[in-house]
Amino acid sequence: MPELNSTHDTNELMPVIYVPHGAGPMPLMGEPGHKDLIGFLKNIHTELKTPKAILIISGHWEGKVAMVSSSPAPKMFYDYGGFPPETYEYQYPAPGNPAISQEVADLLKSHHIDCVLDDKRGYDHGVFVPLMLMYPNADIPVVQLSLLNSLDPAKHIALGEAITSLRQKGVLIVGSGMTFHERDATFDHSVQFDHWLTETLTSTPIEQAKEKLTNWASAPAARNCHRREDHLLPLHVCFGAAISNNQPAERIYSGSLFGWRHSGFLWR
Repeated sequence: MPELNSTHDTNELMPVIYVPHGAGPMPLMGEPGHKDLIGFLKNIHTELKTPKAILIISGHWEGKVAMVSSSPAPKMFYDYGGFPPETYEYQYPAPGNPAISQEVADLLKSHHIDCVLDDKRGYDHGVFVPLMLMYPNADIPVVQLSLLNSLDPAKHIALGEAITSLRQKGVLIVGSGMTFHERDATFDHSVQFDHWLTETLTSTPIEQAKEKLTNWASAPAARNCHRREDHLLPLHVCFGAAISNNQPAERIYSGSLFGWRHSGFLWR
């Protein structure tokens, strides 16, 4: 298991990345509409240094307070239904790391953010679907951080700000969700919101971007694209973790899924 107190060049911060994880297990099934996303997830490691550990925030775990997975050997959590039997047999045997989990909890508490450790939480599909494509060897420890069920955008940015120092210790922070997550909206809605989000993250001064993300629901077509923002808020955590470096994001993926535009972002 990696030791987080080991020497790491603080001039070489680990990046922060927000990725779309697609629909249920479909990326792992090779569903044709996910072809571009599958290719992106399989190749993104070429843009990243090999991490000592991964801290992932999935749009599929929420709590009244922040929860941090702490099992040394997390099980699988197939949180979808109606798919072929083989999709309930996927395995991603990456270890957890209780020491890293405790450090995450300590960082949150030091920033006056309530949190609890959860040694029962398994890998939901927002975790294992992208990671099975990104790091198929399952040899990097994975710890999961939940969203807050308040869905307060400012509090999720604050979660990221609290854990930013992990970047100096070789931890890759991954947000896993979708920049678009609403079946009843149109392609034009998705394009409007995607344009606003991309401009906010890549071209707007950090403090202004923070204000815009806090008030994201006022963006063009925002509620058309996210009636409920559980899949967007992992991006807010990523933004919070990245802003101490005062670098804008790069849009490293833009694709169409079931006729809607969606994107992925990287902070170096």
